[in-house]
Amino acid sequence: MRRYQNIAALVTLVCFLIPLSASADSLTLYAAGSLKTALGDAVASYEKAYKTKVTTKFGPSGLLRKAIEQGEKPDVFASANMAHPEKLVSGGWGSPVVLFARNQLCALAQPYVNLTTDNLLNTLMDKNIKVGTSTPKADPSGDYAWELFHNAETIKDGSFTELSNKALQLTGGPNSEKAPDGRNPYGWVMSEKKADVFLTYCTNAVLAQKEVQTLKIIRIPEELSVGADYGLLVRDGASKEAWRLALYILSPKGQKILREYGFKAVAIPK
Repeated sequence: MRRYQNIAALVTLVCFLIPLSASADSLTLYAAGSLKTALGDAVASYEKAYKTKVTTKFGPSGLLRKAIEQGEKPDVFASANMAHPEKLVSGGWGSPVVLFARNQLCALAQPYVNLTTDNLLNTLMDKNIKVGTSTPKADPSGDYAWELFHNAETIKDGSFTELSNKALQLTGGPNSEKAPDGRNPYGWVMSEKKADVFLTYCTNAVLAQKEVQTLKIIRIPEELSVGADYGLLVRDGASKEAWRLALYILSPKGQKILREYGFKAVAIPK
């Protein structure tokens, strides 16, 4: 983990190695769907500062990685985990992967569900409770939910099998039903009563609650808690402007925007 955390040294090194002169060249950023609002603001700020157009594509990190492997060529890839960009590194697409933000898993609950941090596991295992998740492998949010199920197994035998079998993979997959334009996907899923409890990033839960104010956000208990590390990768052969965009995301200004949306800004000293 140390190689991901030594951000200050990496930023200093890149600043010396890469001349960051102004340019009107355009860039393409692929990023996890959970980053859409925060990085959307960061990109707008970057465009204003450097007069460089950035085209963005947001979606499940695993599906974006697959698109890259099939020949799509964004300049920068911002993933909701470290594994997808690391897989691209192993294929020679770019390096290094830099940890640029952290997130946390929360439970988003319908108002009629008596859910608390203390009764979370028992509620999830209740046969009458519909548990929603994103899609593992396609979307890291789903992988983190499955990690939570593994944590549950250490508390109660059989939990992983029961939870993984009952979980409704409602978002993040190639064939997942899409929310209407302009709707938060998690707020929409819950407003349609497709799940009683949905496991997603805390940042997603906050945005969903802004849209559907009756929803409750429940903290995951420590013994089940799952954190999410977000990795940033620049394509080999990308222009110096691509590195400048990556550095901007790592800069105090970029990190401040991420923090304002509930992410843990790893490049800002405490």
